[in-house]
Amino acid sequence: MKKSLEKLLTKPLPVNPFKPEKALITDVEDLAPDHKKFSFVFLDEKVNEEWNHIPGQFVMLTVPKAGEIPISICSSPTRRGTIELTVRKVGRKTEVLHKMKPGDLVAIRGPYGNGFPVEIMEGHNVLIIAGGLGIAPLRSLIWYILDKRHLYKDVYILYGTRNYESVLYKDELRRLKERKDIKCLYILDKFENEEDRKWTDREGLLTALIPEVGLDPKETYVAVCGPPVAYKFIGKELIKNGYPESQVFVSLERKMECGIGKCGHCQIGYKFACVDGPIFPLWDTKNLPEMI
Repeated sequence: MKKSLEKLLTKPLPVNPFKPEKALITDVEDLAPDHKKFSFVFLDEKVNEEWNHIPGQFVMLTVPKAGEIPISICSSPTRRGTIELTVRKVGRKTEVLHKMKPGDLVAIRGPYGNGFPVEIMEGHNVLIIAGGLGIAPLRSLIWYILDKRHLYKDVYILYGTRNYESVLYKDELRRLKERKDIKCLYILDKFENEEDRKWTDREGLLTALIPEVGLDPKETYVAVCGPPVAYKFIGKELIKNGYPESQVFVSLERKMECGIGKCGHCQIGYKFACVDGPIFPLWDTKNLPEMI
């Protein structure tokens, strides 16, 4: 147990946790209405070579003349040299960012927080459950596991969102479903048009997919990200189907300002989302009800 906890707590630290590093936008991709994926490289070549993260961690992104925003990293640390962030336009800061183009400059500091316990997960099955925009932080974990596929047993990806229009990474998810070394189950809340039906034949809530997973729960680690209000229902369904609470981890983002646990904006009881999270064991969400 001690060794497992040490692995869980091991994480890359910023070269300087207080210093934003200048970064260049190299690509901007429209994913869905009000959702874009931005790719960045650091101007300092040394920082670009040394910078690393764990799936699940986040950065503080400085948008010029707008301010700082915390964003989960959606790229995998197995693919070094570029940082990818998926950002939903909501508020002034993200509106300014959404107007930026390749060649524009921002600043990034981090990475911060903890990540999914990818080393502890080795040698086990992995069940990834994503709801809506929650697929963004989990995309980092998905590609990390696929790039190290030999280290993990069976892998399931469950993804649910409102409709086809709001599906993120449409082409990637379509290709993932065609792979033979993983199993993907997708569902939409309610069919609204023919595009929805072409995407999947499943209509309903994300929790409906959990009983269809063909894994031994006791040999499986679970990673969940989506609207926090859904965690209670997802957690109940997982426990009902035999998944141990100690092997279920959820990603929880709260209003963060400093990223290093000093400002108190993201405090949840006696924990801070930016330091103790954003990845929390399911047990914490039950014992700190204010989390969700």
